[in-house]
Amino acid sequence: MHLLIPFAAPGSEAGRQALAHLGLPNLAALLLGEPERDDGDASSLSPPHERALARALGLAGADGALPWGAWGAAQAGLDTVDHAWGLLTPCHWHVATDQVSLLDPDDLQLTDAEAQTLLDAVHPLFVGDGLVLLFGSATRWFVAHESLRDLPLASPDRVIGRPLDPWLPRSVRWWRRLQNEVQMAWHEHPINEAREARGLPPVNSLWLSGCGPAQPAAWPAGLVVDDRLRRPALAEDWGAWMAAWQALDSGPVAALQGQRAQLTLCGESSAATWTLAPPTAWQRFSAGWKRRDPNALLETL
Repeated sequence: MHLLIPFAAPGSEAGRQALAHLGLPNLAALLLGEPERDDGDASSLSPPHERALARALGLAGADGALPWGAWGAAQAGLDTVDHAWGLLTPCHWHVATDQVSLLDPDDLQLTDAEAQTLLDAVHPLFVGDGLVLLFGSATRWFVAHESLRDLPLASPDRVIGRPLDPWLPRSVRWWRRLQNEVQMAWHEHPINEAREARGLPPVNSLWLSGCGPAQPAAWPAGLVVDDRLRRPALAEDWGAWMAAWQALDSGPVAALQGQRAQLTLCGESSAATWTLAPPTAWQRFSAGWKRRDPNALLETL
């Protein structure tokens, strides 16, 4: 088994204060050796959990160019041969007095029917530029064009809840133009008017990411990605994040005790992977003074 936990460590000061009060006894019992680390920083286009998942699947790519579009299209049964693909995420840009930010697309409550209607409204714009636009699910669309080959762009998980401006791909002018055309096509669209009448945010933009050509890859047997920390972390709901971590610690993490397995913890900047095995008699005897403080380790991620 390989348990991969995204958003295991907070990036904000409020999150670090919450971490200081978090008890994770089962995690502490596992952290006996030195992990293999993937060190980075919070400005990378690809967050640590996406880099870790790509390694596990056998996908390669530069920062911001991990081919999630091609991977997702292949999983949806689409023919990805000889194409470069990107992942399109319908989203809401929240305009405040001092900045524009991206809401978590999972909070949109967007239905497949709504998403299909919105896609149909902008499909001619993509066709006019020679791009292939295909529906995957409500919040996962796929686009194909040679210009997407190895195009570095920020993952939505990097951008959600943050000022949008630093993450916009200003040098990719054709996409900025097409993005603006999509925004105009959806302004006052009946789907969005109906959503706003129900108190839901309108879908007013698309986020492009995960660009690159298709690569041979497979989901390894035993790989489990437990992303229950994602939504509370992105929402800065640290009470809910702590509760979710404690449930993780008493459930999937505790189940790793005495097993041959891997554990990958991913934070804002870095990731760390432990290769676990049943402890020897000496390790059981010395565990008390060799055990690492999990909170101190999480702070390094």
